[in-house]
Amino acid sequence: MLRVGLTGGLGSGKSTAARLFAALGAHVLQSDAIGRQMMEPGEPVYAAIVAHFGDSVVAADGTLDRKALARIAFAEGRVEELNAIVHPAVIARQGELSEAIFAEDHEAVVIVESALIFETNYGGAGRWQSRFDRIILVTTPEELKIQRFVDRATQEGQVSEAGRVELEAEARRRLAQQVSDEQKAGYCDYVLTNDGALTELEWQVDQLWPILKAAATG
Repeated sequence: MLRVGLTGGLGSGKSTAARLFAALGAHVLQSDAIGRQMMEPGEPVYAAIVAHFGDSVVAADGTLDRKALARIAFAEGRVEELNAIVHPAVIARQGELSEAIFAEDHEAVVIVESALIFETNYGGAGRWQSRFDRIILVTTPEELKIQRFVDRATQEGQVSEAGRVELEAEARRRLAQQVSDEQKAGYCDYVLTNDGALTELEWQVDQLWPILKAAATG
């Protein structure tokens, strides 16, 4: 079996890489998706967030107002308070899901897609070293990351020029909370470059997959 961390900054394309690995047979666990599930009403993480940040982060329908929460976390410099609630629960759930997969398939490759493998202060002794056997970094130039973030945020409707400027500022605030690609690369086993056509990323994933499978069965 092999436990793999797949990381990259905002807009790097790590989710695209994850989908490509999944198509080849990897079991992919998306940290964001797990976190969203835990932040639904009725979940302990939801209750802890509301208790800590107050009713201003609750929307009219009772769900979390994610924009309000993001504004408090990133614009007001309270992201680590949010991380202290969410990260331990998400990491524990990742471990549970991974063990269930390995129990069914002893040669499985489980890939945890997460933007904050190196940034989190949680996950036990050794942090990422204790959680993963291999780590993959998807790297992209910062301006392209920002462009992708803005494009993704504006897919469902027209946004004014002022709105795009605010989205760019939001992207820069979030990137400032993340370790740079240059720093991350020194901790990673493999680096995928995603600054061109999708076919170029596909080729890199196709080359890496047999190496991961061999490590899982070796």
